[in-house]
Amino acid sequence: MITLALSKGRIFDETLPLLKAAGIEVLEDPETSRKLILPTSQPDLRVVIVRASDVPTYVQYGGADLGVTGLDTLLEHGTTWAAAASGGGLYQPLDLRIAKCRVSVAVRVGFDYASAVRQGARLRVATKYVNISRDFFAAKGVHVDLIKLYGSMELAPLTGMADAIVDLVSTGGTLLANKLVEVERIMDISSRLVVNQAALKLKQEPIRRLIDVFAAAVEKR
Repeated sequence: MITLALSKGRIFDETLPLLKAAGIEVLEDPETSRKLILPTSQPDLRVVIVRASDVPTYVQYGGADLGVTGLDTLLEHGTTWAAAASGGGLYQPLDLRIAKCRVSVAVRVGFDYASAVRQGARLRVATKYVNISRDFFAAKGVHVDLIKLYGSMELAPLTGMADAIVDLVSTGGTLLANKLVEVERIMDISSRLVVNQAALKLKQEPIRRLIDVFAAAVEKR
């Protein structure tokens, strides 16, 4: 049995066409089913539904053989290409080019971010992407105090708790609605296929076949 870890929402929805291109259908809808393990039309493949931030952990520790997760989640998890190459538990064979967005710095309208950075001000930055933010600002030589939040990021500048936020941005509509403006793009994000390296050795043929199926579906998009 091969276990694929997915999270509800955009990643799940955009992974379905890739599976369908391989003739694989998930037989239950995670939005209406109470089940966390979903069967597929392929008897030896099942899908487990986990939190987006937990997908790399499930794959790394063998709760799933492979999974689909955003690059942002991988970087926060501490997974890098170098670590994977040296046997760090996660193999990243494929950029699926789905769930595209970006990680950006945003501030409230009227806040002179460029001037604050130029003058060497110490900024308070609210984010759930602590690792990404720390590396980005350190590389720029900007001094920041990071405030860890898990949601409603846009409130932080509006209430005066933070000068800026680092968050995922897709269309920018949420920022606009909350009178925030994007001031720096940190990186582009898409979702990756990740594989447990031990599972790849033990179940090499079916997992390699699934990787090839995903790769072919991506190229057809």
